[in-house]
Amino acid sequence: MTDTERAAAVEQALGKLDLDTKARLLAGQNMWSLPSVPEIGLGSLVMSDGPVGVRGVRSTADDPSVALPSPTALAASWDPGLARRTGRLLAQEARRKGVHVLLAPTVNLHRSPLGGRHFEAYSEDPYLTGEIGTGYVAGVQDGGVGTTVKHFVANDAETERFTVDNAVGERALRELYLAPFEAIVKNARPWGVMAAYNGVNGSTMTEHHRLQNEVLREEWGFDGFVVSDWLAARDTVAAITGGLDVAMPGPHTVYGEALAQAVRDGRVEESVVDAAVRNVLLLAARAGLLEGVPAAVPADALPAAVDGEALAREIARRSFVLLRNEPREGRPVLPVDPTRVDGLALIGAAARDARVLGGGSAHVFPAHVVSPLDGLRAALPAGTRLTYAVGADPSDEPAAAGQGFALRALCRDAAGQLLGETALPSGQVQWTGDALPDGVTYDALHTVEVTGTFTPRESGAHHFGTRGTGGFRLVVADTVVFDGVQEMGQESDPFEAFFGAPLDRGTVELEAGATVPVSLAYDVFKMEGMPIQAVAFSLVHRGPRRDPDELIAEAVAAARDAEIAVVVVATTERVESEGFDRGDLRLPGRQDDLVHAVAAANPRTVVVVNSGAPVELPWREEVAAVLLGWFPGQEAGAALADVLLGAEEPGGRLPTTWPVALADAPVTRVEPRGGVLAYEEGVFIGYRAWDRSDVAPAYPFGHGLGYTDWEYEGAGHEPGGDPDTLGVVTVRLRNTGDRAGREVVQVYLAVPEDDTTDRPRRVLAGFLSVELPAGGATEVRVPLSRRAARTWDETAAAWRTPAGTYTAEIGRSLADPRLTVPVVVSG
Repeated sequence: MTDTERAAAVEQALGKLDLDTKARLLAGQNMWSLPSVPEIGLGSLVMSDGPVGVRGVRSTADDPSVALPSPTALAASWDPGLARRTGRLLAQEARRKGVHVLLAPTVNLHRSPLGGRHFEAYSEDPYLTGEIGTGYVAGVQDGGVGTTVKHFVANDAETERFTVDNAVGERALRELYLAPFEAIVKNARPWGVMAAYNGVNGSTMTEHHRLQNEVLREEWGFDGFVVSDWLAARDTVAAITGGLDVAMPGPHTVYGEALAQAVRDGRVEESVVDAAVRNVLLLAARAGLLEGVPAAVPADALPAAVDGEALAREIARRSFVLLRNEPREGRPVLPVDPTRVDGLALIGAAARDARVLGGGSAHVFPAHVVSPLDGLRAALPAGTRLTYAVGADPSDEPAAAGQGFALRALCRDAAGQLLGETALPSGQVQWTGDALPDGVTYDALHTVEVTGTFTPRESGAHHFGTRGTGGFRLVVADTVVFDGVQEMGQESDPFEAFFGAPLDRGTVELEAGATVPVSLAYDVFKMEGMPIQAVAFSLVHRGPRRDPDELIAEAVAAARDAEIAVVVVATTERVESEGFDRGDLRLPGRQDDLVHAVAAANPRTVVVVNSGAPVELPWREEVAAVLLGWFPGQEAGAALADVLLGAEEPGGRLPTTWPVALADAPVTRVEPRGGVLAYEEGVFIGYRAWDRSDVAPAYPFGHGLGYTDWEYEGAGHEPGGDPDTLGVVTVRLRNTGDRAGREVVQVYLAVPEDDTTDRPRRVLAGFLSVELPAGGATEVRVPLSRRAARTWDETAAAWRTPAGTYTAEIGRSLADPRLTVPVVVSG
């Protein structure tokens, strides 16, 4: 069926709806879905969080999700094709879970490394972001599942995110923050866009008529639906006239009955409502939910099934960025030869309990997680000496009960009658809307009892606690640890206020290997007028506290006794998460002290960094190798073993610049003043700003080493071609090393030498991944984006292309150009 035929079917369905039904269609009926209308053959459309997995409407141990590496990791692959395969896997997961629209991808920019949700976005560069986002959206929609590209627009920090007004100049909006959305709309035709919480230049985004109606729809030709971020819609009339089609979640929204009444009162034209309903019906038709209208992707045209575990492992290893790999005794320390290594010491809390996901709505529950310790044990030959030491714990706070716990949740009404139960993957309970265990309704639910056993790994005083708002009774090994009420917090972010911080309630002496009973009875907190019906609390745990110096000494001893020491350092969910921004870039706890000490004891020290965003690495010149692993998803340890032991090479390149210290970063303010956050830096963020600085970063944009060597033998430029390109750069490339490898050829367009305009000196204009065997050679063709030469003229409100002879800088990173060719650009 063509789009024209689908539009005709939508018009026919629309004509059968009365005002109340139309208004109801634009409001969530619960947390995740829109209502069905059987009279016109319309099914209920279901949405679900992404972007690293698909939660579904109910995230439980009974229905786990594939957990992929963080978006920063995917962007580090510099491979839109891999992003498309990722999207196809997620569409497969969505169909399995009955989801029609994935709430992803996040294509906001890395304006500042302090952004708390930095890990959930791709890059500091709009072109790279747009290319990876285009692949992701195309892949999901290849699988017949819609996307909502988010968060439109300038949702680049978390502080006061519900109320902040971001003051962004039009040039910066066009050249940076709108650019990824524009590219994805043009190249992937997404079925949806999500309007952000924040305001831009005086108007909250859910009501932003100019950006949503004039720019997104009229100028770019977007034909999908616009959905609010959850709880972002605030005003009925302003939202519907500002271009917002759907207000989520339900059942309490500014649409529905309120919208129908606004039409009856003459405050809204019914034609405006009709336009929004058309967008929703078109979405339903594309998803196969409108009777008599074939889905955009019929069942017999769906992509072949994807092996989720295999792809998660591939993405992880392709994303790992080898930042440093210095020779020791004549050769680089990586890769490690597993047949010859004389003892390997693995160190770090995150080596045993892997840090694989960021916090917030991007979190999913995988069926399993392969830790670095598990991965190396499985990959090393039998008899290889592998020792483990904690070294340093990145957190003093308890975390959701995990390793060693076997838990179920029992749901009861006020009379104590059992309503339903479910297994729990951890001590965290997070049910929203109707996503409750079978047989349980929110209105009837009174108490939840998390019950089960705990088998500790170590002896000593174990810490137990709670997280959430409401009444708790915590019993461990027949000891009442806590019996009381936790009040709602005072945080400015309502989600943070509701969830609160994990609280240590007391200790119980336990013996390693001795299983004990555990229960946490929770009186469900319900507040009149709560916009979301949610049950969210946690049983939290922390192992026995030990002297930090003693832990570091144990790690040093293990490192000294091994040929190679691998230290895994990480951030925590209390450092990188939705809901708040970071205060600094330091690794939490004593991890920096640990690395300094281990490096002093063993010159062949390798550090693996598990963080979704830049962190300071004050020891980077002291260690032999630094490998950036991002948040690597459920197959973390298997992928790490592949790379460390040389079965695969690290394939990643930095999608954002890493500073030596926070003070060096171009943008360090994410806190509003008087409710306004001014983007005073204009178009100079990321490498665009570093190019104007006298301070060098720790690692530049595009940086990443491999296990082989490359020679750039020559390059040329062929003008002409597509109106959106400046022709094609050709590059002759040879793998001069002794093993196969992957290279990312990067092309930056430098402005003419006589250019006096205030614009970035260089802009990423094209890139391409290449795989070659040892000794192999090829010629690659890299199209140059015309947008790299364009600037937005605020006076004329139009794009202009300054004429001149530009230079295409071709190489391995922004700081490592190998060849240059002139590119003549006409105005």
